[in-house]
Amino acid sequence: MKPLRSYYLLRLQYLGFRFSGWQKQPERKTVEGMLAKTLKFILPSRNFKILGSGRTDAKVSALDMGVEIFLEGDPLEDLVAFNKLLNFNLPSDIRALSVEQVDKSFNIIKSVKTKEYVYLFSFGQKNHPFCAPFMANILEDLKIDRMIEGAKIFEGTHYFDVYTARLQKSTNTLRKVISCEICENNMFEANFFPSSSYTLIIKGKGFMRYQIRMMMGALIQLGKGELSLNDIKRSLQRNSNQKLTYVAPGSGLILHAVEFGQETEDEGL
Repeated sequence: MKPLRSYYLLRLQYLGFRFSGWQKQPERKTVEGMLAKTLKFILPSRNFKILGSGRTDAKVSALDMGVEIFLEGDPLEDLVAFNKLLNFNLPSDIRALSVEQVDKSFNIIKSVKTKEYVYLFSFGQKNHPFCAPFMANILEDLKIDRMIEGAKIFEGTHYFDVYTARLQKSTNTLRKVISCEICENNMFEANFFPSSSYTLIIKGKGFMRYQIRMMMGALIQLGKGELSLNDIKRSLQRNSNQKLTYVAPGSGLILHAVEFGQETEDEGL
């Protein structure tokens, strides 16, 4: 007889600066590892498994991460109280937003409809050190108008072969970017932020490992004059031979929102 099992969708926020990414790794401090450790403490003698809606790299943060909890035994009686207990025991750089019960047909990976990421950056002068966990700091001057124009090139369905690390033959590199734009930063503020900063806001159904950071890297190179708009266009063609070597720092990237609905493919980021 199979043990009784219940399923929950946890919405999570975290500051990724001190973590080696989401995925649990030996001898590394990760968000998944910290969450598992906390759940084990507040659910003693209970068997459970957790699965994230994707994977974020070292120093990448999230304002809306989805996590599915597979819990054996009796269902949780009070989800509000459980969420409060979870927050009481999590470290200050991880916060549980909500917990809701889902049925066994829910799939945290395939049920992701869209993801929206934000990349926060500034350029031209050295930032206050307190900016480091949130914002990439490019010391050179950038031609921001050219970057704004270049970001729109990514919109639509393209081949992103050159925008991922360790490309596997089985990887589907044909991806749809619903929207991609650079604008002045009015989403995040702090009194130690520079007077001028910018955000790359990108939304799609699924992104490959390093894809967004390499897209941001290409836009930075575009802003420096190291790449042209035509280089960006050529990089999105099937079997492109365009060489991209710059991966933008992880600390500027934030998983901003996850929408669940129809099934999609996502290999993590």
